Amino acid sequence: MNLKKPIDVLIAESAESGEGTLKRTLSSTSLVALGIGAIIGAGLFSLTGIAAADHAGPAVTLSFVLAAVGCAFAGLCYAEFASMIPVAGSAYTYSYATMGEFMAWVIGWDLVLEYALGAATVGVSWSGYFNKLLHEFGLEMPLYLTKSFAEVDGGGINLPAVVIVSLLSLMLIRGTKESASLNNILVIVKVAVVIIFIALGWKFINPANHTPYIPENTGVKGEFGISGIAAGAALVFFAFIGFDAVSTAAQEAKNPQKGMPIGILGSLVVCTILYVLFAHVMTGLVPFSVFKGDASPAATAFKVTGYSWLQMGLIIAILAGYTSVILVMLMGQSRVFYTMSKDGLLPKFFSNIHSKFRTPFKTNLFFMVFVSIFAGFVPVTDLGHMVSIGTLFAFSLVCIGVMLLRKTDPNRARPFRTPLVPFVPIMGVIVCVYLMSSLPLEAWIRLAIWMALGVAIYFFYGKGNSVLGNKGKVVHPVDPPKPEL
Repeated sequence: MNLKKPIDVLIAESAESGEGTLKRTLSSTSLVALGIGAIIGAGLFSLTGIAAADHAGPAVTLSFVLAAVGCAFAGLCYAEFASMIPVAGSAYTYSYATMGEFMAWVIGWDLVLEYALGAATVGVSWSGYFNKLLHEFGLEMPLYLTKSFAEVDGGGINLPAVVIVSLLSLMLIRGTKESASLNNILVIVKVAVVIIFIALGWKFINPANHTPYIPENTGVKGEFGISGIAAGAALVFFAFIGFDAVSTAAQEAKNPQKGMPIGILGSLVVCTILYVLFAHVMTGLVPFSVFKGDASPAATAFKVTGYSWLQMGLIIAILAGYTSVILVMLMGQSRVFYTMSKDGLLPKFFSNIHSKFRTPFKTNLFFMVFVSIFAGFVPVTDLGHMVSIGTLFAFSLVCIGVMLLRKTDPNRARPFRTPLVPFVPIMGVIVCVYLMSSLPLEAWIRLAIWMALGVAIYFFYGKGNSVLGNKGKVVHPVDPPKPEL
């Protein structure tokens, strides 16, 4: 029988304190910074140009608004769950309470695609920009230390990617408060450069570059016009991925009932405003066609201002952005596996808490090695789609979970209530499924293989070691038991 974990049990677990539990150190401000840290990465500095050149033109600003609306549907659902069930584990925990143990396992296993592989992918990109920074100072690392052998002839290991993943993993072991402090600094750096870009670039905007604001469709769906705005939204949607990582820190928030909605929705609002303003300035500085095939469109656009000194600042901001994304992804992944281990679905190894730092240090060490292998030796460009499809799948289940819980437990106290249910969650599912359908077949095949492996692990280990299934705790069957004959 598929078992649901009672919400009262989840809330009781979140209220536990002392040795063996996570330490509550995060304020609402830290949670907002955590969300911004996960969201603003290279997406802002690279995807904006691609979306403008290939799909939306200057109307890429509208693409960002459309993508933000889609994220907002899922974000509102996350906020209700995170305030009501302030436990580490994010979508895994919410699924356990609403759809049962098996679906919880599926989503928990799926989140590895978002967090662990996402951190590996960003680690490789971090390495590329780090090498650019070294180049600015006249320094070069040999090819065999910057590219994997599977990526180029003469390659060996992507050492900078391995080093940054390892350093941030060790930082997470030291403590969530210390990691949040580092993240706050990184967020301040990259947001400062974004604001400087907007402020200095605004007076150099050429109105001719914004005319027409919505270029005429070429006759091909997705190439400009209204369909181009939608196609651009599907692309830049992934620049918003990461706000859900805030929910993995629910058990470490000082006041989760108040802080989680503020962290999730606040980071979305701040990032949307910055994205729209940034895109408006960037497409106003030069014609959008200039960004075709340009890997660093922000730097290209800013050259016309004459503020060449900010070129170095842009590289540093991108590095700061990548660093905070990796940090938050690694933290989110460790908290999901920590919670799954506490439930017995994974070995106890993953929920061991450091006696001094009160962090799941063994999980951090495990993923330091796991993510480093991908970042150091595997060309992860083609895994980007796996990160996206895994994230969208998680968003969909959270939206469905809100509707289910409104039916099964309507009187439950909800410090934050998702408005316009079922409209908001239904729209969240529609947007996510639509975007998943736009991903290539290879992404679906890889998802199926990964999920098949996860299901096998669940039936060989998780099901037999489940705390709910073996220790006689009160459980709620997903389907009512059939009467005995």
